Amino acid sequence: MICPKCQADDTKVIDSRGAQNGKAVRRRRQCVKCNFRFTTFEYVEVQALLVVKSDKRRVPLDRGKILKSLVIACNKRPVSYDVLMQTTNDIIASLNDKSTYEIKTEVIGEVVMEALKKIDEIAYVRFASVYRKFKDITEFKAELEDL
Repeated sequence: MICPKCQADDTKVIDSRGAQNGKAVRRRRQCVKCNFRFTTFEYVEVQALLVVKSDKRRVPLDRGKILKSLVIACNKRPVSYDVLMQTTNDIIASLNDKSTYEIKTEVIGEVVMEALKKIDEIAYVRFASVYRKFKDITEFKAELEDL
């Protein structure tokens, strides 16, 4: 594991425990070079899902991108990081249950929006405004009325 602070590739595991209801392993690590401590999570990858982009390219599903989208949507909202991590896990599990190994970006966006709607309505509207590419205030208003 590479140290996020000094980029050294020599780290040691200080503590290891189960996380997220046994679906992950949380490890506390320390860089041997600069002594910086950081946390990593390990997940079981059942089958690598491929995301079918709008231009028909296929790329591996990136858990980090989903989490980053949730963090951005929930910025300055009363939503804890643990809730965002659990929501990311739920989204990945939901996508794995679709019995296909290729998923269109539109499907992922809809699943993320449904998850955000349950967590925080403001975060949902933020994400929807970017995801659905609202062109003007009337589209934004229509989404709020549906909510």
